[in-house]
Amino acid sequence: MKRLKGVITAMVTPFKDNGEINYKALENLVDFYLEKGVDALFPLGTTGEMFKLTLNERKKIAETIVNKVNKRIPIFIHVGSFNMDEVVELSKHAEKIGATGIAAVTPVYFGTSNEAMKGYYKKISESVSPDFPIYLYNIPQMSNNNLDAKTAEYIFKKYPNILGVKYSYSDLFLTYEYLLISKDFSVLQGTDRCFLPALQIGCDGTVSGVSSVYPEPFVNIYKAYKDGNKEKAEFYQRIANDYATTLGAGANMAIFKSALKYRGFEIGSVREPQLALTQDEEKVLFEKLHELDNKYKEFF
Repeated sequence: MKRLKGVITAMVTPFKDNGEINYKALENLVDFYLEKGVDALFPLGTTGEMFKLTLNERKKIAETIVNKVNKRIPIFIHVGSFNMDEVVELSKHAEKIGATGIAAVTPVYFGTSNEAMKGYYKKISESVSPDFPIYLYNIPQMSNNNLDAKTAEYIFKKYPNILGVKYSYSDLFLTYEYLLISKDFSVLQGTDRCFLPALQIGCDGTVSGVSSVYPEPFVNIYKAYKDGNKEKAEFYQRIANDYATTLGAGANMAIFKSALKYRGFEIGSVREPQLALTQDEEKVLFEKLHELDNKYKEFF
């Protein structure tokens, strides 16, 4: 089964002015990420505003990306939903269309016991083939439910298609507890500022929202790390941190959308009820990005 490594870009979902999905812009983003050398794509997660999309929209977005990539890099489709039947349907659909694998966020909003968590992932695991890869997805600050290492270990050992976890919180203690589960348990850190530290303690890579706008420093961190150039990797992590700070590190997807506009992509803004940046906010953002681009232009 395919294990994710390196820079896994968490994709935004482009919209037209009328709120419909902009599939052409989606294909343009795929071309951009392929050109920049990211290692894999992770659509329809938090960065992709997954819970604001209909079931059919999520299916068509997945199909568009899978067809456009055409097996050039891995694609792990996020399939988590409020509704268990939708999770199962999206899981089966991802396998059917030829995605590399899937990830599923823990149950959200309503408090969930560890036993319920085990049952949730059991149902996902059994909905697809035993060799179709699945990542657990823990983002406790958003979901209201934390996946502890003991529960993750039980799920990993019980179901052969569970490969590892995407952990999107800056707790390196729990990250390390995940790593202690097994050398075969793949751990991905979703906090952009922790990419290099996560690699250094044994993680396979990052699922990065900031790389959806600026993939370059993240690709260079991973290349330098693989080359054994610690100094260079640290330098690019500092660059990545500067961009992460300016882009709000994923706290507001409208910032990502406006920043992509700055980079030449017409992808609209966020879907309601969230709001686009105001003209004044966008102007300030563009000035900050212009300053950073000038500061680092010789490095990528």
